[in-house]
This record gives sequence, C-alpha cells and structure tokens, in this order.
Amino acid sequence: MSNIFAIAQKELKSYFVSPIAYALLAIYALISGWFSLIAIANFIEMSMQGGGPADLNGYVIAPVVSNAGVLSLFLIPMITMRLFAEEKRSGTIELLVTSPITDMEIILGKWFGAMAMYACILGVKLFCLSFTFLFGNPDWRPLATAYLGMFLQGGALLAIGMFISNTTKNQIVAGATTFGMALMFWTFDWATTFKSDGWAKVLAYLSLTAHFNSYARGVVDTKDTIYFLSVIAIGIFLTARSLESLRWRS
Repeated sequence: MSNIFAIAQKELKSYFVSPIAYALLAIYALISGWFSLIAIANFIEMSMQGGGPADLNGYVIAPVVSNAGVLSLFLIPMITMRLFAEEKRSGTIELLVTSPITDMEIILGKWFGAMAMYACILGVKLFCLSFTFLFGNPDWRPLATAYLGMFLQGGALLAIGMFISNTTKNQIVAGATTFGMALMFWTFDWATTFKSDGWAKVLAYLSLTAHFNSYARGVVDTKDTIYFLSVIAIGIFLTARSLESLRWRS
C-alpha cells in the first residue's frame, strides 16, 4: 500500500510542477464559473416570473453538474495522456517495470494520482456551488449524489485513458484517442433515437450519459454504480495486461 501511495503522490506532484495542473484548473474555473453564472441568472429569472422561489436544485445544481460531466470529456484526456506515454518517451518506463514493484501497484498508484488531480478540478466546481449554500438553502444530498456520479464517471474515463496512454509514446496521440473514446461512450445512447434494434439498446446501455444522468438528478441506482465500477476494473485489467507484456519485453 505504501508503494501505491508513493506513486500516487509522485504523479500528483508531477502535474503541479508542470503547467498542466494550473492550465486545467484555470480552464475549468473559467468555464465552470460561466456555467454557474448562467444557471443562477436563470434561477433568478424563473423565481421572478413565477412569483415565488424556484427549485434551486433543479435550476442550478442539476444543470451545472450535467455540464460538468460534459466538460470532463475534454479535461480527462489531458490528465491521462502523460501517465505512461511520458514514461515511455523519457525512457523511464524500463526502470519502472524492472523495479521491485508489482504491476498492479504501478497501475493503481498512477490511477489514484490521476483521480487526485481530477478531485482537485472538481473542487473548483464545489467552490462555485458553495455560494448557493451561502445565499440559498439547497438540498445537499442531490449534490453529494451528483459528485459521487462525477467521481465514478471520472474514474471510468481515467482508467480507459490510462490504458490508452500505455499503448503509445506520444502524449498527443494518447490524449486525442482518449477523447475520441470518451466521446463515443458519451454518445452511444444516440443510437436509440433512430433504431430500436437489440444492438442499439446494447450501445445505449454502454453509454456514459445513460448511467450518469441518474446521479445528476440525485438518484443512486445500483446498476449505474456497477457499470462504472466494471469499466474501471476493465480499464485497470487491460492496462495490467499491456504493462505485463512490456515487462516481459524488458
């Protein structure tokens, strides 16, 4: 466990010794603040038109969280693209795989480090939404559920991106491929808009949107949790097999 923590700590520090972390936090803060401003302005307008207070969770929390889910499609590839690709480019991957550390410790350490970076980014969103609690009285439970969904969705995409990063030396290729895969998983449920066949229903079930929307509404569904945990497990498993083949070649 200490090896996993050490690797995770190293990965998190590596983001902040480069412009990556600061660029991601700045971009997320700017866009997230804009989304929050629009949602709050819409809430105020609806309250005035209706003659009474509108639903703060429905008009502010839920839209902002849903937009945050879309924004993660662009930011997560920037987090994962360097996890293994940078190690391969710099030549340190051979030292890593030949060290007295198991493959799973390396993988989990890097994944937890990426998750910690993602948690820092989501902290910016939480800061923006904290003002709704200062000046309003929203229900905190839907927000907590939505954050659970964002963590699970982020963990799934980070696991996929980590595997892709382990297949190439080029960070740009890794980032672009991860974004393409994330976008595909996000839009799989669009197939049911023009087809009702079995394959379309299977694609719809594999869609990130279909499983994230319930969390955004403040609902925890067991099948959605199992889905995200399964994607995380598959991503980690594929990375382990890829790293194992690299260890044998080294």
